[in-house]
Amino acid sequence: MNNSILSSGSLFLILFFHLLPTRSVGQPTLEDYNRADSTRNYPNLVFYAAERINWVDSTQTCWYRTNTESGIDYRILDTKKLSKRSLFNAAKFCRVLWEEMGVDCKPKELYLQDTKLSQDLQTLEFELQGQKFRADLKKYKFEKLPKLKREEDVYWGTSFDERSNEPVVSPDSSYLAYIKDYNLYVKELEGGREIQLSFDGSEGELYSSCVNWSPDSKYLALFKVRPQTKKYLQFVESTPKDQFLPLLHEKEYLRPGDALPIRTPALFDVEGRKAVTVEGSDYTDQFSLENLVWAGDSKSFSFEYNQRGHQRFQVIRIDAATGKKQIVLDEHSNTFIDYSSKKYRYDLKSENKILWASERDGWNHLYFFSAEDGKLICQVTKGEWLVREVIRVDEEGERILFAGSGMNADEDPYFIHYYWINFDGSGLKELTPEKMNHSAVFSPDHKAPSFVDTYSAADQPPLTVVRDINSGKVLMEAEKADISRLLAAGYILPEPFVAKARDGKTDIWGNIYRPSGFDPEKTYPIIEYIYAGPHSSFVQKSFRPYMYAFTGLAELGFVIVQIDGMGTSNRSKAFHDVCYQNLKDAGFEDRILWMKAAARKYPYMDTSRVGIFGGSAGGQNSTAALLHHPEFYKAAVSACGCHDNRLDKIWWNEQFMGFPIGPHYAENSNIEHADKLEGELLLIVGEVDDNVDPASTFRLADALIKAGKEFELVVLPGTNHTLGGDFGERKRRDFFIKKLMGTDPPDWNKP
Repeated sequence: MNNSILSSGSLFLILFFHLLPTRSVGQPTLEDYNRADSTRNYPNLVFYAAERINWVDSTQTCWYRTNTESGIDYRILDTKKLSKRSLFNAAKFCRVLWEEMGVDCKPKELYLQDTKLSQDLQTLEFELQGQKFRADLKKYKFEKLPKLKREEDVYWGTSFDERSNEPVVSPDSSYLAYIKDYNLYVKELEGGREIQLSFDGSEGELYSSCVNWSPDSKYLALFKVRPQTKKYLQFVESTPKDQFLPLLHEKEYLRPGDALPIRTPALFDVEGRKAVTVEGSDYTDQFSLENLVWAGDSKSFSFEYNQRGHQRFQVIRIDAATGKKQIVLDEHSNTFIDYSSKKYRYDLKSENKILWASERDGWNHLYFFSAEDGKLICQVTKGEWLVREVIRVDEEGERILFAGSGMNADEDPYFIHYYWINFDGSGLKELTPEKMNHSAVFSPDHKAPSFVDTYSAADQPPLTVVRDINSGKVLMEAEKADISRLLAAGYILPEPFVAKARDGKTDIWGNIYRPSGFDPEKTYPIIEYIYAGPHSSFVQKSFRPYMYAFTGLAELGFVIVQIDGMGTSNRSKAFHDVCYQNLKDAGFEDRILWMKAAARKYPYMDTSRVGIFGGSAGGQNSTAALLHHPEFYKAAVSACGCHDNRLDKIWWNEQFMGFPIGPHYAENSNIEHADKLEGELLLIVGEVDDNVDPASTFRLADALIKAGKEFELVVLPGTNHTLGGDFGERKRRDFFIKKLMGTDPPDWNKP
């Protein structure tokens, strides 16, 4: 028989095996899903990382928790003696807590919340399982504290209680000042005589209860307020826990364009029993008037004026004797002033000048101005880098302790370092030279001669040290994280990656996350996690293998990326300004170029199969990717998205979209562009979201239906602002598997 001719039996076998179902490369199995779920345990595989470092007031002692082989250990770190020890015996702590209080907790899982430790290190207040306790750590005795009252989450726009009637005692203890019948009164503490100082207050134009005495007790300054008509966010909770019928919720909530309360400064001479007319008190175009502060000599007070539209911010001083107005600082911008994250002001007690943060030279830096006339005294910091936070102003030593980033040209420009600098801009001293992201903790009273610094990177585990506060010299290694078990479990460290932006010059930074069992010979769909909110930057900079949305999704056969494109914060003002009245941009041009550059280096990244997901502003961004860049992005999952900035909270949207509300709001709306949808879209929304109005998602769904577009919608009953929770996570995974891999996920309804 000729071997080149197949027998009928052999042909049958070949056809039989050819027709058998096969698993395509990268097709997830139930085992993959289980492995994805197992990444929730990653935090437990990192040992000896110092977490939640707290400084004990007025001491040189810190305490923190760390994960050890035997369980969670709370440790005391004495930065003077350079020693550490356990704060308490966790096994005994849990045993006695069970015996005395009936609270079941395990030493290996002892995560205490809302903690406060006494100066003698003997008394610990903490929250556990929704109950507040006080523990005597010497005797291991516990007592329950009053049941915790949860404050309702509020967002900018919720009215301050202007009618609060708490009296304020004068500094010399002669008077009480308070509001009665919308007017300002004082009462003599000796004799009890009541004196009415204002007579023009009414329900529609009242005096605020935030009453401010001058240090010499001769004057009172406060705001007169014209309240606005309240606006509300309303939504229905379909499945409330305490009743069968649906429940209507109503929450005070201001949106872009809504009327705001109008405040005007008011001044009263207590000794003269009269009002002092304040010059130039018409602030009808305000976003806010706030931060009323008296000068130490009682000769004047100041307040801050944020003009609506956020293009002008002023510090205004009022002379107490005459009521005359002096504009001390006048900050202005053609785009926006980032008052919500970069504003900083410190009035020196020793000299009549103000330390002020400004982006006037294109980077966020510190300046000294005269508190008398606002003249520039000097620019303290300068260069193509930015001040991230002022830690301490040392008036006696005439120097400033601050956090900054971008100063070192040969490292990630987002890495935070700590520095001293003299008032005149000389003597810049770096305290944290390691080329990683630093997070330092300082004593609250700034008296300790040392501080605690934890530094790491996305791909480098943390090290916690004690440093000398003047030189930065390392005095003690407190904790060094051990990630050997994490790596043994298959975790692959993220890879920071840099590519050029749309201008061909600016570096764009991001991270690449790969699954365990990664095989460079295979090809992987790419999924971008996006949050392009202009108020900050978002790519992981410190070691944190706890990003379940990344690690879990990657395990199903995807490469995950996260990128900070133009329009986000913590770079130059020009980098940030890309977002102005242009939120739909979301840095997409930079992101796409970045992924294409990464794919040229790593051909296993398949740019023909790119998905994107995000929540809140990221929900807005991920939908916009399909509306405006469908040539690149093929599938998106958008959770609780702010799909039209006119529907969302006022402060965030007017900050970056401006005022008044013009055609640019519609131009940036996903709802207005719903007819452009290409690709696959899944919308997720929590029905009781009191951060971003759920109507934003429902109006987008309505527009898509009217445009004849195909999409999926998941509504989560009883759920607030969310990326999706466990159910949403599963829907997101399954959606990307179907749309980017072309295969079906497991049948979850099958036993």
